[in-house]
Amino acid sequence: MDINEKYMREAMKQARKAAKIGEVPIGCVIVYQDKIIARGYNRRKVDKNTLSHAELNAIRKASKVMGDWRLEDCDMYVTLEPCQMCAGAIVQARMRKVYIGCMSPKSGCAGSILNLLQVEAFNHQVEIEEGVCKEECSKMLSDFFAALRIQVAKDKTK
Repeated sequence: MDINEKYMREAMKQARKAAKIGEVPIGCVIVYQDKIIARGYNRRKVDKNTLSHAELNAIRKASKVMGDWRLEDCDMYVTLEPCQMCAGAIVQARMRKVYIGCMSPKSGCAGSILNLLQVEAFNHQVEIEEGVCKEECSKMLSDFFAALRIQVAKDKTK
């Protein structure tokens, strides 16, 4: 197992935590000098907060660990392509590189719909590598939404 797969598997552990509490299974870890310094997973429903995405939760924790809002020497591993809000936060945090499990054709802003991570007019661009553990990350999301559709159908028949 290579190092990127190792860290993406840690992000997938975070995604499974989200799924266990009924959240969309998206997980994230932030790495500095080959060490995980922050972890995050989706908590929007639980926290009743639009801002409680995996990436933002991890950025908040990493900033505390680093003692700075700049995360210039940090890399992020996230199971699903970041949305526009998270992509903006990643750029603002000056993240070095983002490793993405699977892309999000309906809301992704690291290349699917837009690529906010590499806008040349911004004062910072973030390197991107996509497809790390792609099939597993994609299956986790597909399985979650399939189960959700079944549950919604059952609830309608009650």
